Amino acid sequence: MKVDVRARNGSWTFECAAGEKILHAALRNGVELPYECATGTCGTCKATLVRGRHESDWLQAPGHKYVKAEGEFLTCQSHAEEDCLLEVSAIKAAEAGTPAPRALGGVVRGRRWLTHDVAAFDVHLDEPIEFEAGQFALLTVPGVAGARAYSMTNFDRPAGCLSFVVKQKPHGAVSAWLAGDGVEGSRLGVFAPLGHATFRPGLDRHLVMIAGGSGIAGMMSILARATRDAHFSDWDGHVFFGVRGERDCFFLDELDALRARYPARLAVTVALSDVDDVPASLAARHPDLAFATGFVHAVAGLRLKDRFAGVRAYVAGPPPMVDASLRLLLREARLRPDDIRYDKFS
Repeated sequence: MKVDVRARNGSWTFECAAGEKILHAALRNGVELPYECATGTCGTCKATLVRGRHESDWLQAPGHKYVKAEGEFLTCQSHAEEDCLLEVSAIKAAEAGTPAPRALGGVVRGRRWLTHDVAAFDVHLDEPIEFEAGQFALLTVPGVAGARAYSMTNFDRPAGCLSFVVKQKPHGAVSAWLAGDGVEGSRLGVFAPLGHATFRPGLDRHLVMIAGGSGIAGMMSILARATRDAHFSDWDGHVFFGVRGERDCFFLDELDALRARYPARLAVTVALSDVDDVPASLAARHPDLAFATGFVHAVAGLRLKDRFAGVRAYVAGPPPMVDASLRLLLREARLRPDDIRYDKFS
């Protein structure tokens, strides 16, 4: 099917295969329709149908609550039934050199528990892909409606394996599936890469990363590439990792190892939000990491007060934490919007 798109900054046309989600087809063809989560949650991808017919693949998607005007629908959850004409607010120019996403399959391997409710796992792909550090993938598991977004923790090019972390959530169908028995060797669907919170070598900026919980995943990918390409030989890096308490900490050994490569320029602060004091045993086990109490965005604001010049900031985590961090970076740090990268999904 042919899909035509009109926006205030131009018009585009692309081909959409039978049963293919309209957003996926657009991105695969280099047309940057608006999106953030790409999972039917945030509503950013909504478009207005002017002509043609589409069908939604997941009528229970949470983002349908943002679809209110006549003809509006979520492009990440709908496929075209015939040639269509759509209207969207605007289409961004795709960043040069960013790999186009595509659909493929993979096998789950090596699930291991990092905390009481956070697990890591790998997906061995049917064929390698390329992605930018900081991007994410959509995973579709058997028997669960809708895809879920997870940021890659690794960085390889090309990558035959993608590594992820997942936090168990109350009533979370996919996280429960990944935590269950028999997941090893299971096949799932993958659509990747996606996301705009990317890092590339040659960026003449200090890096500030503010992550809450499993939001650290994409930051680990960025750190892997930045250290591999010696970014911290010339520029500073500040990582702020927020968790509730000691039992919620993970990746601290990995952060220790990354910091050891650039001890003069890469700093890592772990913010504990649900305790009054930092446990002495935790600080003793990781003497090269800094620890603080409080919400991670507030800790970052205090420790970097008046030190935001020449910074590219990355933010990831639960939506309230992302919103609070964006307020800090825009209002107090006075960073320009194009110096802040984030992908807001849950």
